Amino acid sequence: MSSRLNPYLGFRDNARVAMDFYQSVFGGEITRSTFGEYQASEDPAEQDKIMHSELTTPSGFSLMASDTPKSMDLPTSSSVTVSLSGEDEAELTGYWEKLVQGGSVTMPLNKAPWGDSFGMLVDKFGTSWMVNIAGVAAESGVGSEPGDAEFRDDVTR
Repeated sequence: MSSRLNPYLGFRDNARVAMDFYQSVFGGEITRSTFGEYQASEDPAEQDKIMHSELTTPSGFSLMASDTPKSMDLPTSSSVTVSLSGEDEAELTGYWEKLVQGGSVTMPLNKAPWGDSFGMLVDKFGTSWMVNIAGVAAESGVGSEPGDAEFRDDVTR
């Protein structure tokens, strides 16, 4: 089996409802395990909380999440942003429109200096998202990603 890297979101008590929301955005199937199933918490109030969940989508995305037990600290801020990128404008715009419901736009989804459409938002659960829809620059294969040297040259000119 090959290795993989995917976001794992931490919540205090709303991993179940958050994952249901993400399923409504991306489609797919959710698997869940509770603390009670594995006797992972002695607190009766946490028995139905999510110890682990995974959403696997038709587009091949994998998003994992859990509730953080009250006995553990839950970070109040994060420097992690989940990035969605690709060429399917209808698909990515649809994700954007659903993710922003109840959340806030930090940068509108508009044409960016590198030629793509780009926007940033924070969803109603506090998760930060970036959406990048490949445009003309991406079709040429030059400078379509913020890490590309051509992108940096274009932006600094």
